[in-house]
Amino acid sequence: MTLWTAVLTASVICVALKATGYLLPAHWLDKPRPARIADLLTVALLSALVVVQTLGAGQSIAVDARLPAVGVAALLLWARAPFLVVVVGAAVTAAMLRLWGWAS
Repeated sequence: MTLWTAVLTASVICVALKATGYLLPAHWLDKPRPARIADLLTVALLSALVVVQTLGAGQSIAVDARLPAVGVAALLLWARAPFLVVVVGAAVTAAMLRLWGWAS
């Protein structure tokens, strides 16, 4: 299967799923359980994206300056720092580690 076939197939599936959501009766989605599942699914997908972008390097796992930078960002978020401080803190951490040659 070519890449374009996979992209088009995934696009059709996404549109079909979205259309299915509109066709479901509203009272099914107003219950607490579907709302809770949607909330948890969002967090799980975002967490997976962060892990893949942090540790992924093609087909292999790479531990470099991104991992400590994400750790610093997590600590700053835990400390309730403003988002701009979190981004700058993570960027400075990665830049300094790369400058010192500790992580490529």
